[in-house]
Amino acid sequence: MKENLMVGFATVVLLISCRNDEKILDVLSDYNNSMELKGYHFGDKLELPEEVTDNAEAISITLGNKETRNLVIDPGFFTLGDNKAIFNIKTKNGENLSQEATINVFTKKAEETISFQIVAEYPHDAENFVQGFQLEGNTIFESDGGKGESKLLKYVLGTTTPLVVARQPEQDFSEGCTIVGNKIIQLTWQSKKGFIYDKNSLKLLSEFKYPNLLGEGWGLTYDGKHLIASDGSKQLFFLDPENPSRLIKTIAVAGTRSYTQLNELEYHNGFVYANVWGKPVILKINPENGEVVGKLDLRGIAKKNTKGENDVLNGIAFKGENMLITGKNWTKIYEITLK
Repeated sequence: MKENLMVGFATVVLLISCRNDEKILDVLSDYNNSMELKGYHFGDKLELPEEVTDNAEAISITLGNKETRNLVIDPGFFTLGDNKAIFNIKTKNGENLSQEATINVFTKKAEETISFQIVAEYPHDAENFVQGFQLEGNTIFESDGGKGESKLLKYVLGTTTPLVVARQPEQDFSEGCTIVGNKIIQLTWQSKKGFIYDKNSLKLLSEFKYPNLLGEGWGLTYDGKHLIASDGSKQLFFLDPENPSRLIKTIAVAGTRSYTQLNELEYHNGFVYANVWGKPVILKINPENGEVVGKLDLRGIAKKNTKGENDVLNGIAFKGENMLITGKNWTKIYEITLK
């Protein structure tokens, strides 16, 4: 009889414990969901609900291969934008609980809305699926994508007839490009390699492999010291221009909200300008810390040129202090002044 009572008592204790653990996880989930949209700033403390802290002997957060018990948004642990984290809770009754969460870290200062005015329009070949767009003097270097159709073009602004065309192998899908001295460096989308060309003749000089962390090739620019690449995530990758296979560092990008799918890039006067794939938006990014400090809303221009899913804004270059923009299969290049 006593044995049955003991078994019954243990069962009740186990049920109470399980229900308590479920309540802890439910409360933590509600808290994390409520904070995901609101987000945090660096220096903020994670004010977890008492139902969690009062029942926890220890709480830690895992991010990738890192773990911390410091429940503060520390820039040495978290990055701007979304952080896919795991909460680890050791309860006072000895249970180990875990729960996945997205911890968004935003900037405190809102992005400046950058106004603009169209000052000139130039023709653009509507056959060109723009991936990379560069201007030097009055010469445009344009990387165009497409399986079996990828190429690098060189032509004069105001014309659509190429002076030189360099075609890529059929299996390669060309992406961003940039000018480094007397060379053009061009990415490919999923081939995990890039090409280096002579700027004048567009003769292929060499190829290079991507560093492992660079998943795909999207956008590319040059700040005078580093190549800066995007791969469709929130990250910018800084590469050695003498050896583009060597990764120098990465930074995460965010403003008062998260941004991913950073695409075509252009460096100008200390800032990186990036279009967001599929959006009529160009971000102005501080490359020192990844903060989005400004944003151009180009819906009006994009609406005139975008008829489907693929003919989107994609092309940023600078003509002096004015910006040139175009898009995939657009018939025009626009010159705009930034205010």
